[in-house]
Amino acid sequence: MKLILLPLLLLASAFTFAQQLDTPNYTVEIQQLCPEGEVQCQQVLYKGTSKVSGASIELKGTAWHSLCADGVTPCRFLGYQFKNGRIRYLVHESGLLQVMGSSGKVLLEEQGVWDYQQDSQQENPDHNTQTEEEAKP
Repeated sequence: MKLILLPLLLLASAFTFAQQLDTPNYTVEIQQLCPEGEVQCQQVLYKGTSKVSGASIELKGTAWHSLCADGVTPCRFLGYQFKNGRIRYLVHESGLLQVMGSSGKVLLEEQGVWDYQQDSQQENPDHNTQTEEEAKP
């Protein structure tokens, strides 16, 4: 029974914590596969797709936090980090996408916008987003 429930929980978690970042040249989908409330999620999926070529890459990574004064406790959420060999992908909470080379050189840096539409529709699908002016006949 436990073997059946675990994949279902992981699948439900992936849908609950899915996010999309749109930059000028890339679409990045982030899925957290950890239970809600887990601060330092170690199971995060990245799927980046080029808007120009259509090429995509999938990586596994982790949530990224600054540490508190004790040097151990996670304090502030910074975003997500992923590795592909010696290349490091950083997806900042602010929507900044950075790809860093092995020497720390920035190979790509693009500001994007988070798309939370999927999550907000699930929370309140009947919510009317018209302004008062739009609603007038």
